[in-house]
Amino acid sequence: MAFESLTDKLQNVFKGLKSKGRLTEADVRIALREVKMALLEADVNFKVVKQFVKSVEERAVGSDVMNGLNPGQMVIKIVNEEMTALMGSETTELSFLPGQAKTVIMMCGLQGSGKTTSAAKLALALSKKGKKSLLVACDVYRPAAFEQLKVNAEKVGADFYGIEGEKDPLKIVRSAMDAAAANSDNIVIIDTAGRLQIDEVLMEELANIKATVDVHQTLLVVDAMTGQEAVNVASAFNDRIGIDGVVLSKMDGDARGGAALSVKAVTGKPVLFVGMGEKLTDLDQFYPDRMASRILGMGDVLSLIEKAGQQIDADTEKEMTAKLKKGKFDFEDYLMSMNQMKKMGGISSIMSMLPGMGGMLPKGANMSDLADQIDEKKLARTEAIILSMTKKERQDPDLLNPSRKHRIAKGAGVDIAEVNRLVKQFKETQKMMKRLPGMMGKRGRFKLPF
Repeated sequence: MAFESLTDKLQNVFKGLKSKGRLTEADVRIALREVKMALLEADVNFKVVKQFVKSVEERAVGSDVMNGLNPGQMVIKIVNEEMTALMGSETTELSFLPGQAKTVIMMCGLQGSGKTTSAAKLALALSKKGKKSLLVACDVYRPAAFEQLKVNAEKVGADFYGIEGEKDPLKIVRSAMDAAAANSDNIVIIDTAGRLQIDEVLMEELANIKATVDVHQTLLVVDAMTGQEAVNVASAFNDRIGIDGVVLSKMDGDARGGAALSVKAVTGKPVLFVGMGEKLTDLDQFYPDRMASRILGMGDVLSLIEKAGQQIDADTEKEMTAKLKKGKFDFEDYLMSMNQMKKMGGISSIMSMLPGMGGMLPKGANMSDLADQIDEKKLARTEAIILSMTKKERQDPDLLNPSRKHRIAKGAGVDIAEVNRLVKQFKETQKMMKRLPGMMGKRGRFKLPF
């Protein structure tokens, strides 16, 4: 996951600050030198780092901080505020034309940045806001682009327009506007061609598309894995054709985070969305304050709550709350909880949003190490064991006698000891669940048991 290394280094710096009862200017400057090195190693733009450290130092060495009751915490608060400001302070939303007017969004970027997939992800995200999108295939060079966009459009429930074999993107985009009117689409998302590197032909083609149709939003998709180079690409595109915002793709990979921290300061253009996985649902709104909290190891509980809210429907929540109030919990519920957790991105994704998790790790370990200890594969085996049970066995675990356990172990392809261990753990969980009704008020809401 992006930022893990940076988060670990910053938390070590903060531990040192919080351990001191009083801080001197020398303490702050030493700490900020370490912060500076951590940011540079995360591939944050050098000029951005220099200005960031200067801004923090100017605020942190003031008498109000030095003479405060908890100067270490005050310095951390300042770092958090300055980091949020660095990434744009306020969340920037996509703007749309009023009424029945069609908002045209042009997606651009280098080849391999994830442009075509991001276009479909955006269409899906906008559909949840009541928008009806038309995805337009204007990448006339990459053979698979047409089919990829067409398939993804179907998956996300968006309309699709393309002219197979047509080599003139301007002809395609003009015809697409007529198709959007016929389909009553209020959003037109144009997927354009990319190149391995920026060249004049690419820029001219994008400029011609913008001259042919009234493009309301030009979004640049950049690969977060490329670090500082992503910022250079954003600057070049902004200088040549003008962009309105950035989509950072592949933020779930081994990205060092420099692009997210640098792009707004260097280009003046906000990061609008981040791609957090390969699924078409894995596109998140970019919140500068939440991202700063995650980078500093303070968690992102608001995003976690929103993810849970998106994945757990009201009927399921009511049903589970009713069962918990009666002190009932079976393997069917356990399985449902595991499925919900997977939909929310798995254990490592959830833990990265929980405040203070980094501080619980052993020295030298990071969040992915903790996820490994919990072992996603072990969870998959647990799921296989539960699925090898009959429905009656899942609903009434007391039916699980030795012969049934042997059958389940064989069906799941695991040792009988694993089945026994799971059943024992489950009975402990059941006991805990039976105590929950007394802890939940009349309006108590169900919380997933993981």
